[in-house]
Amino acid sequence: MPNLLRKPSGDHGHVHRLTPQDAGWSYVGFDLHRLEAGETVHGLLEGREAILVIVEGKARIEAAGKDFGEMGERLSVFDKTPPHCLYVPPETPWTAVATTALTLAVCSAPSNGGRPARIIGPAGIDKVTRGKDANTRFIHPIAMEERDVADRLLVTEVFTPAGNWSSYPPHRHDEDDFPRMTYLEETYYHRLDPPQGFGFQRVFTEDRSLDETMTVEDGDLVLVPKGHHPCGAPYGYEMYYLNVMAGPLRKWRFENHPDHDWIAQRDTPST
Repeated sequence: MPNLLRKPSGDHGHVHRLTPQDAGWSYVGFDLHRLEAGETVHGLLEGREAILVIVEGKARIEAAGKDFGEMGERLSVFDKTPPHCLYVPPETPWTAVATTALTLAVCSAPSNGGRPARIIGPAGIDKVTRGKDANTRFIHPIAMEERDVADRLLVTEVFTPAGNWSSYPPHRHDEDDFPRMTYLEETYYHRLDPPQGFGFQRVFTEDRSLDETMTVEDGDLVLVPKGHHPCGAPYGYEMYYLNVMAGPLRKWRFENHPDHDWIAQRDTPST
């Protein structure tokens, strides 16, 4: 069975550490740091760009020798305000000093460099509603392709109300066949409110050569190397996830599962 569900290594410090080598793929890396006020984390990635997402809390951040000041606003991810984010190019040292309890995500992918370190959020990140009825969810498109803020990285936040489905209908983006589809590896960093809750995520291919259904808890990380990957949030528990995607082309083109595409067709307004 593939190891698609990664549990945090505690609730303090460097609690998620995912490299492409560890994942068995080529592009996406993901790290998560949980710090107390006054603690510091440093980073530098060779040949890889990063987007630092302040999931919760506040920090003073320096990158490329520049002081970006105190960043962050929401103390709980479920405040649902757009996140403060910083783009960091390859070979660029950065430092974050927590000024409150801090949850900091480091999303990374290969890059040839050339972009400057710069703030890319919360300005420019607006809430978007997707789906309808029990398929409704709310999106913060941090670095999707309409924002020219990275070379390969695609990053977004999703809030799924209790009792609803997300990343649904089931869809896949595992073929390098643009414009029909793009190959994108993907991670899901999950949070639940209240935190004792749980959700479900299935990762499966149409031929069922991969078919895993996982119970996800607060703080878990799910890997999507290929296939369809819907999520469900039980009644009483709201689900958040931070998505990181990357592949050969920085475009998001997908296909719905043929058995379930009728749902998307029904929900698409006619013109």
